[in-house]
Amino acid sequence: MELEGNNGMANKDRKVAGSGGGAARNGSGADGRRRRRRWTRDGGGGGGRQHPIIQAYPALLPLPIHAAAHTRANGSCGLPLPPPVLVYLQPPPLLFPKAAAMAACYGKPNGGAPPQRGGTWRSKKPPPPPHAVTAALLPLPHGSEMLQNKRCFTDETIPCVMKPNNASTHQNSSVSIQGATIALRPDVGGVNGTMIPLYANHFLVRFDPNQKIFHYNVDISPRPSKETARLIKNKLVEENSSALLGALLAFDGRKNLFSPIGFQQGKLEFFVSLPVASPRFVAAGRNDQQKHKIFRVNLRLVSELSGDDLVKYFNEEKGGIPLPQDYLHALDIILQEGSMESSIPVGRSLYSRSMGDARKIGGGAVGLSGFFQRLRPTKQGLALNVDLSITAFHESTGIIAYLQKRCEFLKGLSQMKSRALTEDERREVEKALKNIRVFVCHRQTDQRYDVRGLTEETTENLKFRDRSGKEYMVVDYFKEHYNHDIQFRNLPCLQIGRSKPCYVPMELCMVCEGQKFLGKLSDEQTSKMLNMGCHGPSERKGIIKGVVEGAFTAKGCSYVDQFNLHVSKDMTQLSGRVLLPPKLKLGDRGRIKDITPDRFDRQWSLLDSHVAEGSNIKSWALISFGGTTEQHSFIPKFISQLSSRCEQLGILLNKRTVVSPLFERIELLNNRDILERNLKKLQEAASGNLQLLICVMERKHRGYADLKRIAETSVGVVTVLPVLQLKQTDFSVPGQFSTEDKCKAWMRSQTHRKEIIEHLDVMTSELLEEFLKEVGKLPSRIIFFRDGVCETLFGKVLKEELQAMRATCSNYPGYKPSITFIVVQKRHHTRLFHREKNGGSTHYSDQNVPPGTVVDTVITHPREFDFYLCSHWGTKGTSRPTHYHVLWDENKFQSDEMQQLIYNLCYTFARCTKPVSLVPPVYYAHLAAYRGRLYLERSDSVVTSRTTLYRAAPLQTAPLPKLRDSVKRLMFYC
Repeated sequence: MELEGNNGMANKDRKVAGSGGGAARNGSGADGRRRRRRWTRDGGGGGGRQHPIIQAYPALLPLPIHAAAHTRANGSCGLPLPPPVLVYLQPPPLLFPKAAAMAACYGKPNGGAPPQRGGTWRSKKPPPPPHAVTAALLPLPHGSEMLQNKRCFTDETIPCVMKPNNASTHQNSSVSIQGATIALRPDVGGVNGTMIPLYANHFLVRFDPNQKIFHYNVDISPRPSKETARLIKNKLVEENSSALLGALLAFDGRKNLFSPIGFQQGKLEFFVSLPVASPRFVAAGRNDQQKHKIFRVNLRLVSELSGDDLVKYFNEEKGGIPLPQDYLHALDIILQEGSMESSIPVGRSLYSRSMGDARKIGGGAVGLSGFFQRLRPTKQGLALNVDLSITAFHESTGIIAYLQKRCEFLKGLSQMKSRALTEDERREVEKALKNIRVFVCHRQTDQRYDVRGLTEETTENLKFRDRSGKEYMVVDYFKEHYNHDIQFRNLPCLQIGRSKPCYVPMELCMVCEGQKFLGKLSDEQTSKMLNMGCHGPSERKGIIKGVVEGAFTAKGCSYVDQFNLHVSKDMTQLSGRVLLPPKLKLGDRGRIKDITPDRFDRQWSLLDSHVAEGSNIKSWALISFGGTTEQHSFIPKFISQLSSRCEQLGILLNKRTVVSPLFERIELLNNRDILERNLKKLQEAASGNLQLLICVMERKHRGYADLKRIAETSVGVVTVLPVLQLKQTDFSVPGQFSTEDKCKAWMRSQTHRKEIIEHLDVMTSELLEEFLKEVGKLPSRIIFFRDGVCETLFGKVLKEELQAMRATCSNYPGYKPSITFIVVQKRHHTRLFHREKNGGSTHYSDQNVPPGTVVDTVITHPREFDFYLCSHWGTKGTSRPTHYHVLWDENKFQSDEMQQLIYNLCYTFARCTKPVSLVPPVYYAHLAAYRGRLYLERSDSVVTSRTTLYRAAPLQTAPLPKLRDSVKRLMFYC
């Protein structure tokens, strides 16, 4: 986990994009696929309504040189543009011989890094790049000339969009689009930058290609839970050691079991007895004696796996052999088996109290530490990626105590035992408890039950019939059979039966330990989780090494030994490179000056400069929601200071608002109709040309979503919503305004868990039309950054989405642009640490790697075009580099060119004066998708819990409201 420094970027990364490196994750988990933060659940417990996925697709649209100076048709002026950036592309690298062939058991040997240019990274101020080629990312200052080279976004040799694009004849690794074969690395890796020795949390794994792994299908009847299935497997192995020939079996808890030896005839049948209590205790009478349940276990041989195909995969140079996923999956299960019995599995992570006690984070949740592990094919061979992981679990406590912590309206429930629930509160409680596993405390039993819902009747009024047909009141039954007086009689009972009614009073139930938290974490909970995972590089590296040493000793090593595996206890050593920062262009008293960020964190300042080309904001207004009379008295001074600061930045902000500042109660945000009417009056007062609306809020409010939606889709004005704590003359406002004509976003909603982008052809057409309108011709080259794709879906996503883009381009006669398709991944677990050349410690060991650190050797894919880039400076925790994987490249990028281009783009993010961790088009897409989600929020629905937000109706593929024309051409989402 790491934060990106000041300017509020860390919070925005966490809330909007889910990036910035934290191992603390909720909802969809930290493994990939899982959606970056993709909006998969509403708050509360399981069974909540699912949000549609909001996909946003920004385009980098170059403008005519003087476009920023043009006024709109209605006479209004554009908002200020950020400083233009000249990015430097280094000349193509010199190629050098390929590495030696790989050893059979290790894959390719670690031959170290390729020859590097320059000395080891030390200097804080790098020299200027020699012989650099410049490519301009617009907007540009007046009178500048666009420099042309093969990396520009337009081609000046194409005067008409109807003329065929000669550049489109590039082929991609000699395969067709229909084949959708992933691009191969164009060279042996980049060479630009200064060398930096590193560790990576990858551990080399040796496997015996001749060792057979026998894959058995497991059929257990009656069907048990995953937890019970593992108990059955353990007892089966314990009681049938001779029949199993002493083999240790690896089991995934579902249907797959792996053995190092084969059994006769390929079929085995066992009967396993486990103590299980009857779940129908309410109607079964008093019977505390445990019963034994017999499970029939059938094992059937499915396949015999070996490492031969994996050896061939590593030896293949051209990528014709597919990765043997079945064999890798078997190895993953085997390597996890030793730690499984004492841990709680969640996805690919294992959580255990041996890594630290659970910490309460409020709201009925606790944070627990664990570790992630996954096998990855790399240039050095097969490697095990191990990392620290943090996630939230339901707190194991009584249901009454749990609800007091989970639901704000039940805080004093223990002192109000006669309290009943309103219908809205009952729905909220049911949502919080549904699918949570509980056990009863009024009698001894090992049985666990899943909460299916709540009864309509209160406990006091609830009746049932026992097996003899006798009718009981629930409260009388528990008094007669268990001598227990029900205290909370006006609360509903828990319904735990799947088909037949089974009722249990809430006060007699406890939340089982080890259940992943199903609700959406609040801001406070998320902050505590991030603090739990906030380990500096040195500390994190020590924890990871301790995990590996502990996981593959004793019993864990027994499984590894039986399958002839060996896991190295040492982290991978490699050499990375630190890329040079680009030159930036800033204003200096009417002139343009170049600066090169030379601080260690690559941050620059606007205190002594201004934007290269500012805008004139003539028409704007201010509304204050809430606040005291004393705070209101500071607003005039606030406006004056804001205007002066904008002038210093080269932005002309009118010192007078279109109307006097308005002061409204914050409760107005709850009434959408009145709010919309008031905002439209402001627009009318500005004659329909209101450019900016600053809404000062005394605190965060759930009406934020309605305010944004109304302003941008109904009124047509960009809003800035600072939350101010006004004291004397202490004012705080965002330092960046929305910018115009830089990155434009088109949004669509689509169904939940839909990996392929729907209607991509339509959105591509809209973006191309917008580009044509602004520039006067279509782009000859398209770079498509794609987020939220797991590695197993690379081929499917590439084939379908590339075909959709090609189909759109074919609608323009003779138009065949060169397309580069890049997947961007932040939800991975690779970390980089400083290392001395001799492998010892360094005084940088507790610092994060510097901005611009790139790795494209040793731990990357054996053949495909991918690399890790840490473009930002992590001020807290351990930085997470971004993984870029080029799936298709008709633009023929070399490694150095691609890496430098993306790194330079990270300096162009409009919100701060430093490089960010994620390439800005993807960052902007996250922000736009978050805004689309806000458009679908309904804040007038009942909100009764601090962790949930109800919607008025289930959302499937609800269309997003249309943006007003005055807004959609701006970076309204930023």
